[in-house]
Amino acid sequence: MTSDNWERELASAIESRGLRQATLSQPRSRTASCAPKTVIRPVQLKQGFHYQFEYHEAGRVTHDNLSPEAAAAHAVRLAGEQYRQALFKTDEADYQLLFSKKGKPTLLAKPATAKVDGGSAASHDRAKKRVLAADAPAPFLVELGIMTPAGKVHAQKQDKYRQINRFLEMVLDVADELPSDRPITIVDFGCGKSYLTFALYHLLAIQQEREIRVIGLDLKADVIEWCDRLARKLEYRHLRFLQGDIARYDELQEADMVVTLHACDTATDAALAKAVEWGASVIMSVPCCQHELFRQVNNEMLQPLLSHGLLKERFSALATDAVRARLLEVVGYKVQLLEFIDPEHTPKNLLIRAALGGGDDTSRKRKWAEYAVFRDGLGVQPYLEKALAGRFPDG
Repeated sequence: MTSDNWERELASAIESRGLRQATLSQPRSRTASCAPKTVIRPVQLKQGFHYQFEYHEAGRVTHDNLSPEAAAAHAVRLAGEQYRQALFKTDEADYQLLFSKKGKPTLLAKPATAKVDGGSAASHDRAKKRVLAADAPAPFLVELGIMTPAGKVHAQKQDKYRQINRFLEMVLDVADELPSDRPITIVDFGCGKSYLTFALYHLLAIQQEREIRVIGLDLKADVIEWCDRLARKLEYRHLRFLQGDIARYDELQEADMVVTLHACDTATDAALAKAVEWGASVIMSVPCCQHELFRQVNNEMLQPLLSHGLLKERFSALATDAVRARLLEVVGYKVQLLEFIDPEHTPKNLLIRAALGGGDDTSRKRKWAEYAVFRDGLGVQPYLEKALAGRFPDG
């Protein structure tokens, strides 16, 4: 790419999907019709590969999602007519485009920073493409104190930033399981301060432009009030927060996705039972404080293990989540147990991800029989089995 042919080369890079990111800044005049800053990045939507134009202005961010061909023409027009400088990152190089007061272009090329080709662990981590890019501020991340208004992740919030991105990556893996022919209803049980609730709304409603409504439920009135104020400030019109108990929540007759993060002990089971009752297409659950089976488990063969409190606690937690996964499979879900975040940050790092449509009747009966042997061998009576009574092959 050179100063003389930058328009043609830039358009070619975008049309061939070779542009990794671009930032356009410094409008040429105070009366310019463009936003103070525009960020361009590739996104994968239901309609296929697009480029997202993110316009940053006066405390708000708006988006346009354009096909590569339309994006090429729009990017060339913006860079050539509206801004004094632009940075384009491709696999081959980073190109900085500068315009003089008379509109003469100067192009500077630097080694590529967007290319991921191994190298040191640090450079690989910097180059890793995340759902929420670290150099483009998402309004909810700014409001939650994770990012600065300029898009820099606060040093003390790096773990939370990675956790949010990891969660969204896991959501994207099963996003196609959600209905595409009607609005989607999502319930977040035990939402707390709602980092992931806001992230989920941003991903599906803002980035992917899906029609959704999201309900966050928590017992703490002050937390719900705070989250509700933030949702209004962000103009997330289809996100609302309610105070209430998971087991007693009966406002809905159905939901498409249920999220439950760190709901303590059998509150997780209550949320899973609600999800099954509603016929949720997707369930995302990070269990917490699995005490129920610790009080019940009794097996003579396992006494060398169960006689040590720490080992019994860990075994009971694993057994609890094995029960949950198997019962979800028995009632018709495809289930994966995934590592949510690095165990060095928290031992509560297991996520149960379930998508509706797993197994035929024969498979369900076999898994139910295997579950019954496991349950009886441990001498336990799990809450979730009782909550799902009548839905099993012999129920």
